[in-house]
Formats: sequence, structure tokens, C-alpha cells
Amino acid sequence: MNLIGNIVWIIFGGFFVFLEYLIGGLILCLTIIGIPFGVQCFKLALVALAPFGMEFQSSERPTGCLSTLLNIIWILCGGIWIALTHLFFGILLCITIIGIPFGMQHFKLMGLAFTPFGQEYSRK
Repeated sequence: MNLIGNIVWIIFGGFFVFLEYLIGGLILCLTIIGIPFGVQCFKLALVALAPFGMEFQSSERPTGCLSTLLNIIWILCGGIWIALTHLFFGILLCITIIGIPFGMQHFKLMGLAFTPFGQEYSRK
């Protein structure tokens, strides 16, 4: 079922979300300061390409205050807008019954896009 959901996701807009994260990551990696944020964009791009069957959790490794500081910078420099975009598309897709699973994936991506540092993801 996850495979079918991912295929439909890619056909109906998931590929564009993937491209947006990929282009954003490439632009961020142009500067040395932006490299950690670009790497997170690449991770988000891979998750956005096939979100069905993905599971997110806080990192088991102790990251200290570095991930908190990076999340604050991320939120202030654009993470809030990415999360709001996923919120908008999630609400828009949940209007119809057919779009509810895809809206739920946008809500899942919204949480990850809001604070990506210190998060790990894996396939179910």
C-alpha cells in the first residue's frame, strides 16, 4: 500500500516538493555557513519524494544544544515558511476524502520541516 501511495504522491505533486527541497539544498550549500542547512534540505528532499512508510523520531545520539541552536536558526531563516506551506497544502488536501492520506503526509512533513535537526527517519 505504501508503494501505491508513494507513486500517486510523486505523480500529483510530490516530485515538485522534492525538487524544491533539492534546489534549496543546492543553493544553501553554495556557502560554507549554509552547508548544514543544505544537508538537512537534501534529507527532507528524500523524505518528500516518498513519505508513505516513513517513520520519524528524535535522535538517540546526544546532540546537546547544537541541534537546538541550529533548529532556532532554521526556523528564523525559513523553516517557518516551509512548515506553513506544508500546513496549507495539508489543509487543502484534507478537504476531500481522497486527499486525506496525502494531507496527512503534508502534516507529517510539516513537523519534520519545522525542526529537522536532531530527527532521524527510517522505513517501516
